[in-house]
Parts: sequence; C-alpha cells; structure tokens
Amino acid sequence: MKILIIDDEELLVKGISYNLENEGYQVVTGTNGADAVRLAQDPEVRLIVLDVMMPVMDGLEACRRIRQFSNVPIIMLTAKTEDMDKLLGFDYGADDYLTKPFNILELKARIRAILRRTAKQEAETRIVRGSIALDSQSRNTYKNGVAVDLTAKEFDLVELLIRNPNRVYSRESLLDIIWGDDYRSDIRTVDVHIRRIREKLERDPANPEHILTKWGVGYYFKV
Repeated sequence: MKILIIDDEELLVKGISYNLENEGYQVVTGTNGADAVRLAQDPEVRLIVLDVMMPVMDGLEACRRIRQFSNVPIIMLTAKTEDMDKLLGFDYGADDYLTKPFNILELKARIRAILRRTAKQEAETRIVRGSIALDSQSRNTYKNGVAVDLTAKEFDLVELLIRNPNRVYSRESLLDIIWGDDYRSDIRTVDVHIRRIREKLERDPANPEHILTKWGVGYYFKV
C-alpha cells in the first residue's frame, strides 16, 4: 500500500518513512500542501499523513482541495492543541488527528486501523470478476483496468449479474428488477442492453466469456 507523508520537518518525515517502510508500506513524501494536492491524485495512494502548518499551502487547505477529487483517508498532524484546529480539520474532511509530538507506535496503530476499515468498505463496494471490475459507490466499470463507459441501466444490469454469478435471470425478471413495470411488455429491451454491454466488456462480443445466454431461459454471469 502506498502512503503519502506531507510535512516540512525533514527529520520527522524521514523517521515516519523509515518506520512505515519497515512495515512494508510504500512511502511517497512532500513538503507542503501543494505537494499533497498533486501527489494525492495518484490512484494508488491509500492514505495521507498531512501536517497542518506548512509553507506554500497549509494542510487544512490541502485537505479541502483533496476532498474535491478523492476520498482517500487523511490523518492530520499538528503542533497545536486547540480544539478549533481539530474541528476545522474534520470539517475539511480529515479522518483522524494526531498532535505533535506523538509516539510513532500510535501513528502506525491508527494507520492500520484506518486501512482495515477502508479495506472492508472497498470490499463491500468493489467487486472483481476476471477482467471486469465494478465500484458500486462511484458506479465506475473497468475492463482490464481501463474505465468503460456504461449507461445507468447497463451498469445496473452488470452489477446485478456480477454480484450473483451463475444465477440465471429470465428476461422478465430483469425487466422487473432493473426497469420496473414501465417496460414489462417490451422484452427486447433486455436483449438490446445485453448486446451493448457485451460490445463494451467482452473481448469477442459474438462469443462472450462472461455474460452468457441460457437458451430459452435468460442471462447469467459466468465466473
């Protein structure tokens, strides 16, 4: 897991980096809030340790800007003890707060706790089946790691099938679950959407490997 450490105290950054790298983490560092915003755009970053008082851009402003494009967990560091700083940090999107000086063991414990929690959340919202991955929270779809643009109904169809592998759904069931009563009489709607999904997700849409047809019954996702 890649962790981002942003602090203008060189010795502190070296100490934190050394300890985290010994735990098996990959560490990337920066010295100001502008670094934090830039480096946080890396999709492999799983957690940010961010100092409040820094040059160029302070940690609170950096936290606010990061939250405009990312939900990666942020632990704020500060030499101050005023409650207002902590409240501002949480208002701007921080997940945790640690006041300097702190014990490195406490920081590592908090990092482990946050990463366990986020890993559990990701497991509930993200599902991977072979070359296809879905994120139900962001409603993004990926094929071999590359984003694929699905319509809302296409995504709903794929999510239903991929979360229930090898379960065959009749066209009537899919109409009822995905579209509701409005489309109950137009069974061709399902066929059209399945065809479009295969064109976007299958390597060879004419010979699909994942979204298959059970002749005379309906469709299913093969693991």
